[in-house]
Amino acid sequence: MAEPASGPYDCDVLVVGGGIIGLSTAYALTRAAPGTRITVLEKEPSPARHQTGRNSGVIHSGIYYPPGSLKARYAVQGAAEMVKFCAEHDLPHAVTGKLILATGSDELPRLHALVQRGREHGIPVRELGRSQIAEREPHVRGVAAIHVGTTGVCDFAAVARTLARLAEDAGARVRYGAEVTAIDRRAGRGVAVRTADGAVLRARALVNCAGLHCDRLARLAGDEPGMRILPFRGEYYELVPERAELVRGLVYPVPDPAFPFLGVHLTRGIDGAVHLGPNAVPALAREGYDWGVLRPSELADVLAFPGSRRLARRHWRYGAGELHRSLSRHAFTAAVRRMLPEASAADLRRAPAGVRAQAVLPDGTLADDFLIVEAPHTVHVLNAPSPAATASLPIGREIAGRVLRHLRP
Repeated sequence: MAEPASGPYDCDVLVVGGGIIGLSTAYALTRAAPGTRITVLEKEPSPARHQTGRNSGVIHSGIYYPPGSLKARYAVQGAAEMVKFCAEHDLPHAVTGKLILATGSDELPRLHALVQRGREHGIPVRELGRSQIAEREPHVRGVAAIHVGTTGVCDFAAVARTLARLAEDAGARVRYGAEVTAIDRRAGRGVAVRTADGAVLRARALVNCAGLHCDRLARLAGDEPGMRILPFRGEYYELVPERAELVRGLVYPVPDPAFPFLGVHLTRGIDGAVHLGPNAVPALAREGYDWGVLRPSELADVLAFPGSRRLARRHWRYGAGELHRSLSRHAFTAAVRRMLPEASAADLRRAPAGVRAQAVLPDGTLADDFLIVEAPHTVHVLNAPSPAATASLPIGREIAGRVLRHLRP
């Protein structure tokens, strides 16, 4: 059990961010150290309003990630835990498996490499030919595929709400409408945080799970994070209801390691709707869910960072293709038709977009793994894009373990 808060402290741990990672951390703290006084600060009026509530809802298997990486370890472990958590709390979920589809012979070596990687991770993988693809997905076309049995779907926003309730039931406080505007950290005196309404809270330790704003929060605390969040908007279409039968489950392309994102895929969600996407275009604001949202100060901060300019020079051709698909329904449809040839532009309608908080490093590379760093009285989560929702339960325990070490005398 942690030492009780004393003197000027309002609580032991302040968690900034009410998405699935912040709430999983609060939940893990209540279980690892009962009696620890925990407050979660979330600027929105309810949890999971950004990355958690705006993703595809896929419980990822971990097959894409290099052995030994945090993404691989936590996704494989987290997928099993997420299914169990949803079952225990009667949350909507299904383990559907997914197809990773090669649409041309040039993709076969990369597909076979994924088979090997899946086996290294202990993930059930089955190789399929054309006829077996047709049995599972009659309207999908490819030269070969693999079936990954541990992939599923759920409602991550419902998971986040459940984590908030469980944490509160165990004594944590979750404060909504509490945007952090200032952080004061002094050696030996913990952390003081001011919120937009003028309230000041003092804690022995701070956890930064601010997602799209995590680098800004790190700088407020006096830490140079050595990265910037580059917000990428993921734009989705969905099949109109009368054409939703074209896709039975989850169909993904073979990823190309030369490019930073996975590409358009087909996802039947837990609600039965079939989402197509996402593409990935730089957003003009951290919460830029469409082209009409522009925050000049946020855009200037991204453009001033050398890594952003180096990334743009390296991947401008890929970015131009993503931009074309963003602006042209026909171009987006063409990407869908590589796997689903019966789809037409008339079958697609716009669906809500999400924004991915992706860390870019000074050399212009995208941070490839989860990035969690520590400073005095502080734990910063600086890169937690997909598959972070899948991996949220083990990530929360990892963060909780780190912050509890900061509470030791």
